[in-house]
Amino acid sequence: MPPDDALAALQARLQHTFADPRLLARALTHRSFSSEHNERLEFLGDSVLSLAVSSLLYEQLQSLPEGDLTKVRASLVRQEPLHQLALRLGLPDLLKLGEGEVRTNGRQRPSILADALEALIGAVYLDAGYPAAAALVRRLFQDVELKPALAVAAKDAKTELQEWLQGRKMKLPIYRVANTLGAAHKQTFDVECEIAELAAVERGIGASRRAGEQAAAAAMLLALKAKGK
Repeated sequence: MPPDDALAALQARLQHTFADPRLLARALTHRSFSSEHNERLEFLGDSVLSLAVSSLLYEQLQSLPEGDLTKVRASLVRQEPLHQLALRLGLPDLLKLGEGEVRTNGRQRPSILADALEALIGAVYLDAGYPAAAALVRRLFQDVELKPALAVAAKDAKTELQEWLQGRKMKLPIYRVANTLGAAHKQTFDVECEIAELAAVERGIGASRRAGEQAAAAAMLLALKAKGK
């Protein structure tokens, strides 16, 4: 367990003191450490983060159309920026990890840190409501220069595939986890990407579900281009 003064310092950096400290403790707990882990909070925080960033971009980039706003948002909520924010908050030293993750340098793993940051946002949402969580997101991104050029850097495999389908008036792909591989503390995710209208299915593997989806989307794009679609 992180010492109380370290948790107090984190709350000072977040500018949020938890009314329910159990939420903070759970947000910092990886599944390798306990069955009372942070994955449900991560799920919630991901949605809160997306909405808060969307609102921020809507206010500050008023000249951008919907498609470009989506790309800028994608550039801000992907793993690497969240990883950097987690490092800035000092999360590596506060995470509760199983021995296997500690041995394999899990404290520095970008996917674990990004997920923990989303879990913290979800915890703040449950502790004090959306306004407090949205205010936290705004503080986290206050030093990020929000500019239209971010849209150019944002296009990843999932975004590119979505645009390809939308350009052809087709439905968005369906992603599903086909299998999880490895021990609980070091899982990889085997993800399917299906385009029903083309009867096409491709798979990809990643260290997180998100990474698996990106790998599956990239495989789908390669298959479509190979077929001259």
